[in-house]
Amino acid sequence: MRMRRLWMVMVAAVLGALMAPAPAHAAVPSYLSLEATYSSVANGWSTVERYLDTTPGFTQESYPPDGRGDQDGQRLTYFDNVKRPFSGRFLLYHAPGWNSNPKATPVLLVHGANDNPDRAWADPGESGGFGCGALSCPSTGMVQYLSHAGYRVFAIGFAHKEGDNLMQAQEVGDAVAIIKAKLGVSSVDLVGWSKGEMSARMYVSSVKPSWGRAYAGDVRKLITLGGPNAGYDYPFAHGWAHDLSIWPECGGSVNSPAPHTYMTCYGVYAHHPEFSFVPSGGYDCYPGQRQMLARFDGTYGIDQTQQDWYTTYYGGQGFYTSGPGIQAAINAGSLISRIQQAGVPASVQTYLLAGGSPTVVGIYNENRGPSDGVVFQSSALSRTGIGTVAGTALVAGANHLELGWYPAVESQVASWLG
Repeated sequence: MRMRRLWMVMVAAVLGALMAPAPAHAAVPSYLSLEATYSSVANGWSTVERYLDTTPGFTQESYPPDGRGDQDGQRLTYFDNVKRPFSGRFLLYHAPGWNSNPKATPVLLVHGANDNPDRAWADPGESGGFGCGALSCPSTGMVQYLSHAGYRVFAIGFAHKEGDNLMQAQEVGDAVAIIKAKLGVSSVDLVGWSKGEMSARMYVSSVKPSWGRAYAGDVRKLITLGGPNAGYDYPFAHGWAHDLSIWPECGGSVNSPAPHTYMTCYGVYAHHPEFSFVPSGGYDCYPGQRQMLARFDGTYGIDQTQQDWYTTYYGGQGFYTSGPGIQAAINAGSLISRIQQAGVPASVQTYLLAGGSPTVVGIYNENRGPSDGVVFQSSALSRTGIGTVAGTALVAGANHLELGWYPAVESQVASWLG
């Protein structure tokens, strides 16, 4: 009798296991609202979705009043024709094969400053000559390479091109959660380029605003491309040449912060607080850049060929310019030390790639030490605070703006993704 009862229990257990429904996929978190889906998409993407994170804490960030930081191109359509979107909104781009390619772990691409998923990953030549850092720009990039190689590829697009990395890191986590729910997977691989490395790394390190959510343990690999893992000080070290491309009185129009708040151009002493690294005059248009700052004057010195080099770096009134200096900007909100102290969990395999060519077409290049023209190699390859460095690479032929499409970078990323 006992044997029969035991046999019946075992049969019931087996039948129950066979008849039990498969575990349900995780749902998209309730604080995320899908606002729109676009299927007529440029640059070879399959679909673009716009989401709103309804978590209290997201803000309407400042934009330069002359429009240089506004959304443009097809992105403007995706943001419902709002040129200066609320920072709780973001775009999720889907590459062809996002739901059918064979690679098990999907990939989320995170672009850098003053950029977008189209130019960064799909059409490096979108902004015209020199936009990709070279004399001529290809029409395809990392997304096509990885998609054709069998990866399920996504990319995130942010509302603010130079926005707060604390908020953008939360949205990286949002995108990961959405991808997990769509595909029924438990983890995603992250590829962060330049400023995009900041928000990607901050997500897995739980560097968050007071109202934010901690890392959910859902990233398998983190790959950084020219990321300022130890920070950067390029704008303060080369301030005069850098500002000529920004100051409108000098003919500049680049959407980038300046180390100065006052500058003389063609005899006109102009004041532009909206371009400052440090919040000034009611403006704070470039918080994401301030968060990447660190000093390298003790390691590489300062470029003393630049006009007003001393006051540009250390602050004060120079002959043609006036500004707060790098330390004031760091004190106003750099996150480099905080990120390094928080640490990347050892469970996240981290890969560091640096460009080795210091010649970027169209800009004044970093010349004080080995760099990709913008970020020092020592910063891009810095291991400080990273639990598991699974690989490093120096791609000698690539400069900072080529890291999203340079063939040797693409193949290295694919090799690391496995």
